[in-house]
Amino acid sequence: MILYLNPFTGLAGDMLLGALLDAGASLDGVRQAVAATGLTGWRLDAERVRTGALTATRVRIEVDDDATERPAARLIAMAARTGLTVAEAALTAIAEVEGALHGVPAADVHLHELGGHDTLIDIVGCAAALRDLRVTRVHCAPLPLGGGTVHARHGVLPVPAPATLALLKGARVRGGEAGEAVTPTGAALLRAVGTAYGPPPEMALRATGYGAGGRVLPDRPNVTVVMLGEPVAEEGTQIVLSTNLDDVTGEILGHVIERALAAGAADAWITPAVMKKGRPAHVLHVLTAPELADDLQNLVFAETGSLGLRRGVVEKVALPRHFATVRLHGRDVRMKHGPWGVKPEYDDLAALAEATGRPLRELAREAFDAL
Repeated sequence: MILYLNPFTGLAGDMLLGALLDAGASLDGVRQAVAATGLTGWRLDAERVRTGALTATRVRIEVDDDATERPAARLIAMAARTGLTVAEAALTAIAEVEGALHGVPAADVHLHELGGHDTLIDIVGCAAALRDLRVTRVHCAPLPLGGGTVHARHGVLPVPAPATLALLKGARVRGGEAGEAVTPTGAALLRAVGTAYGPPPEMALRATGYGAGGRVLPDRPNVTVVMLGEPVAEEGTQIVLSTNLDDVTGEILGHVIERALAAGAADAWITPAVMKKGRPAHVLHVLTAPELADDLQNLVFAETGSLGLRRGVVEKVALPRHFATVRLHGRDVRMKHGPWGVKPEYDDLAALAEATGRPLRELAREAFDAL
């Protein structure tokens, strides 16, 4: 599923969690994920509230202690118990930027305002809700930055806070009114899921959700909006170039395929054939966008010596896909996500198998388990 975020007045971890619950994520599932961290002394509920002219879902967190300081490594280890890689990645990102800002290793970072129950509950809760909703891609509108100052453990800081700005590197942002519009927790979650920024992608809309913030605004509802949709197929006209070859070596055929793909072909492949007089041969096929067909045709002629080829027009239906990564044995393994499944990239698994001596099929199972 595709998730599109509209941070209407901003984005915080609790606002995103409320919006995901409003869109249909299981509150019990979120509670179970938080409980799996080993965190104690907390209660999590969700309620419908009115904010401006809208009703939305607000999460309510109650804790038995008010401690806000904990080592980042402790929170990361607690998130790791859930198997939610998004939660672990978000907390790791917070530790890394805080370490860089204060000149200490990420492993030694001690979180102050972000070390409380709320941070862990919001991040693990959002990761669990995303998994429950089967979200594989996240897109977001430009984020309002806010402005002014905020009082923190280290004194008065500008808004956006330095940690938030560091976490938003690469994001699309816009100006905003005074106040903290995006929190470090919200920014860390956006980074952890590999958010793309821009207008909503084409999708079949299935659900919407509104997550309420705690501030009361005089002229508008204080909400983050999410839209949940299914990918739609991308259709278009393609050209297939085909030529029969009975006098070209296997080395050259492999070279032609590599060159065609490097030149922009959508695909290239070879099928065995039997030609006239019983000669064994191969048929080279190159699939390409129409604007590249002439260049690729010339490449095939130059590399194979063929005196002719066939050009056919086909309709291509390409389902959307994207890549995410999982961490296995200290290395990143890319996972290709499509509407109907996910699989690890062979090249990454092969390199990991060679480095670790582990069977490739076992590593493939571990990659699925790490999702």
